[in-house]
Amino acid sequence: MAGLIKATGGRGMFLVAALSATLLAACSSNESSVLRQPGALDAYSAEQVFDLGEQQLNENRLDDAAFFFGEIERLYPYSSWARRGLIMQAFAYHRARDYENSRSAAQRYVDFYPTDEDAAYAQYLLALSYYDQIDDIGRDQGVTFRALQELRRVIELYPDSEYATAAVQKFDLAFDHLAGKEMEVGRYYLSRGNFTAAISRFRVVVEDFQTTTYTPEALMRLVEAYMALGLTDEARSAAAILGHNYQSTPFYADAYALLTGRGLSPEASGDNWLVAIYRQVVRGEWM
Repeated sequence: MAGLIKATGGRGMFLVAALSATLLAACSSNESSVLRQPGALDAYSAEQVFDLGEQQLNENRLDDAAFFFGEIERLYPYSSWARRGLIMQAFAYHRARDYENSRSAAQRYVDFYPTDEDAAYAQYLLALSYYDQIDDIGRDQGVTFRALQELRRVIELYPDSEYATAAVQKFDLAFDHLAGKEMEVGRYYLSRGNFTAAISRFRVVVEDFQTTTYTPEALMRLVEAYMALGLTDEARSAAAILGHNYQSTPFYADAYALLTGRGLSPEASGDNWLVAIYRQVVRGEWM
């Protein structure tokens, strides 16, 4: 911690030093509630309050750390320490899994200091406040969409930052997660014989999430669903795309067996949305 606060007169300095030592002892003995009383930090400099926050952070008292970092902004709103305290407050809240408050602090940092050297990290924390809440595939994926939005901002606004690469990786994982949600719902409809509803879900994966790991299965499920409806042109076209891009996968083997068992072969056939994709992806015909 920085040096003791100066006061005019020897007795004044002695009293402030004694008060500071007492408060620091309380803080280090896990009694930081003393310092959270109204006016307890009024005699502290911005740097000293920041040091208190770091001490709490190092001792994993995250709520207290966030409080002290936030107090800098209240007591010394125009100081450089307030800026540092704000980003540290966002970090402390995130470590405590208090994502709402972490998001709020990070957003304030981005709003107030968009060109600061820590702005990229603030935006990354903002994205993580959503990303780290992504739950299992079976739940609502609204938070995943928000994570994707904020991760994209990291990539686009701070492409040269050290956080851009991590944001790209997390973006891909979140994108894959959304595709997984569509697949889960599609499989459910397929198992219930609701083939039209299943096709609509698998089509979303093929058209909107074609770079994800779920695309091969989505194509195979389309073969199944279209065959069940007697739409052989669509089934053959889906299998043709699957064979061209994922021939070594078990999904193609299953689709191929299903078609050949009915005397059919994988081939772009007819005039349907899958033929259009085949022409674009396989033949490179974009017109």
